[in-house]
Amino acid sequence: MEKINDKVVGQDILFVSTKNKEYIRNQQEIKLLKKNAKSYSEIVFSEKAYFTRLLKVYLACMKGMWKQADMIYVGFAPQLVLPFLKRWSQEKYVVVDFFISLYDTFVFDRKYFKEGSVAANILFRIDKLTLERCDYVIVDTQADQKYFSKTFQVPMGKTEVMYLEADSDIYNLQKYKKEKMKVLYFGSVLPLQGVDVILKAVRMLKGHTDIAFTIIGPLKDTGGLGRKRYPNAVFYKWLPQEKLAEQIASADLCIAGHFSTGIEKAKRTIPGKAYIYESMKKPMILGDNEANRELFQEDSMHFYVEMGNAGALAKKIIEIKEQEKI
Repeated sequence: MEKINDKVVGQDILFVSTKNKEYIRNQQEIKLLKKNAKSYSEIVFSEKAYFTRLLKVYLACMKGMWKQADMIYVGFAPQLVLPFLKRWSQEKYVVVDFFISLYDTFVFDRKYFKEGSVAANILFRIDKLTLERCDYVIVDTQADQKYFSKTFQVPMGKTEVMYLEADSDIYNLQKYKKEKMKVLYFGSVLPLQGVDVILKAVRMLKGHTDIAFTIIGPLKDTGGLGRKRYPNAVFYKWLPQEKLAEQIASADLCIAGHFSTGIEKAKRTIPGKAYIYESMKKPMILGDNEANRELFQEDSMHFYVEMGNAGALAKKIIEIKEQEKI
């Protein structure tokens, strides 16, 4: 069966995404399209405010540059674009990256709406309409592929798994010097990541003065976390990509996840950070689930712990250190 790499060869491609251009998935797909397409153009913006980016995407789409394309490739959140641009599906070959389901994210992941509610049903319909109006669907794991196919009745032959890839030009170990005995975690602190499990493990290990943690992410009050509670940790609310890459390069062990047990999506998705750690050849601890095991075999670089178990995570960190696996 023809894959996405073959589908874009010789085509005039328009890439559209509501996420900023630097986003890991955007960068991966832009590289793929530029490498294989006959010509490439894009509607992608980097404004910090999501609403501003979305508005600029709509305005650009209305100008009609899509008419010159053979194929329209809609990246992050095609649900916010494709349902409102019916002519695209009627006149062009449309590929979407169904990286997230609005229905799954807001009902089961973030729990903003109850299953069966009016809002949940609207989100379900938007997801389904998006999948019906495109010709080909990109997903991030086989587990999500099965879930979307079953939930939204998408034929498996219409879908393709494209695992994330970190930008090796940035996340390259050779660019950075390595420090000693540092355990690192970074994330956007979404519920499915299970950051509470990680922080609990950090507290459990506060007596191990030879283990230093670096936690990067928008926790609600990093200053208020206190040195007494986390004497073994340094917190950053966020860092630019280059600075983040430096921090990862200096780490001995990285924490990937996901660790939440209350959100099913956590079991079906591979953390984006895992691809970054892999690109930088860093050993990592992963949550033991179906999606992670699609790509990562347990070995001297990939360690598994039970999801939701802070004690198991703390124990694994000590075990890795004592056995000099890092």
